Amino acid sequence: MTEERNKAEEPLETAIVEEAVEPSTETENEEQTAETTSTEEDIFAAMQNEMSRLQDEVSLAKDQVLRAAAEVQNIKRRAQLDVEKAHKFALDKFVESLLPVVDSLELGLKNAADADDANTGMREGMELTLKLMIDTLAKNGVEQLNPIGEPLDPNYHQAITMLPNPEMEPNTVMDVVQKGYTLNGRCVRPAMVVVVAG
Repeated sequence: MTEERNKAEEPLETAIVEEAVEPSTETENEEQTAETTSTEEDIFAAMQNEMSRLQDEVSLAKDQVLRAAAEVQNIKRRAQLDVEKAHKFALDKFVESLLPVVDSLELGLKNAADADDANTGMREGMELTLKLMIDTLAKNGVEQLNPIGEPLDPNYHQAITMLPNPEMEPNTVMDVVQKGYTLNGRCVRPAMVVVVAG
């Protein structure tokens, strides 16, 4: 009977030991699950932070690319304008050097008009030369300023004296001492003028 009792108690003890073992396994599983959940949350948070950081970098890179493209476009536009101005005003110094020749021809014609008729051929030659010179300058964008009767414009006229004249409005050009010239709208030499005093 003792043997029977021992055998009957044995399964009972085994069942108690198994029951005791099972709760610790459940606790371990819960801890492992909690650790796994915690680790997954940490990984998810880290991935979100990394994704946010990468999105910021992409936004910054896009901004830098846009700025660089705008800068390149501005440089191209400025270079194109510089080239256009260089073509437009390349003759500036050349025109300045030719203006005394035109002035001399005009002065020679003025003096030849006062002389006798013996120099008619020479005067006609000088007139044709002056006309040819002025036409050639005009073909290249040079315009002559002869502002008699126009209001004084300090961008194109240089007043050398002021005289009263009741027949004209004040600050009007009364006489031109030396004609002015523009190259493609830009003043190469202002006209030296006498202005009506106000």
